[in-house]
Amino acid sequence: QVQLVEFGGGLVQAGGSLRLSCAASGKFFSRYVMGWFRQAPGKEREFVAHITGSDGVTDYVDSVKGRFTISRDNAKSTLYLQMNNLKPEDTAVYYCAANRLYASNLYHDYDYWGQGTQVTVSS
Repeated sequence: QVQLVEFGGGLVQAGGSLRLSCAASGKFFSRYVMGWFRQAPGKEREFVAHITGSDGVTDYVDSVKGRFTISRDNAKSTLYLQMNNLKPEDTAVYYCAANRLYASNLYHDYDYWGQGTQVTVSS
């Protein structure tokens, strides 16, 4: 069982930066694939990025490549998402998620979810 809590959302102007954190409790954090997803009002939940366990292989949705960086600190059981050059279309609730099996872009492959943190980018 893994509990996830996100931190770091807020209001920022276009072109600005935010860093999201996701603190995990439970054992064996390094064995989990960790992902970030987001959901804007009226839209489906969208994959943003994921990172594998001990080897740290990453993948991103095309719209954030070159602007967002996912990372993890296994010693601290914490996942991060550094978001630079934010755009109004990045506005959404951001969720971190975990699964043991798949380096997946699909939300239904993830077993554990945080409560979400709001990111709002003004133009």
